[in-house]
Amino acid sequence: MNGTSTALIVVGLFLAGGIYSFAKQQMPRGLIVLLSIGAGMCLLAGVLRLEVWS
Repeated sequence: MNGTSTALIVVGLFLAGGIYSFAKQQMPRGLIVLLSIGAGMCLLAGVLRLEVWS
C-alpha cells in the first residue's frame, strides 16, 4: 500500500510544480484551477492512504 501512497504524493507534488510554472507563464486561469484541484486530490488521497493503512 505504501507504493501507491508514495506515487500519489509524488504526482501531487509534480502537479503543484506545474501550477507554479503555469502561473508564471500566465496560462489560462481555468487550467491552473484544474491542476490545483488535481494536485490537492492526489496529495490528500496519498496522505489518507498512508494514515489509514499504516
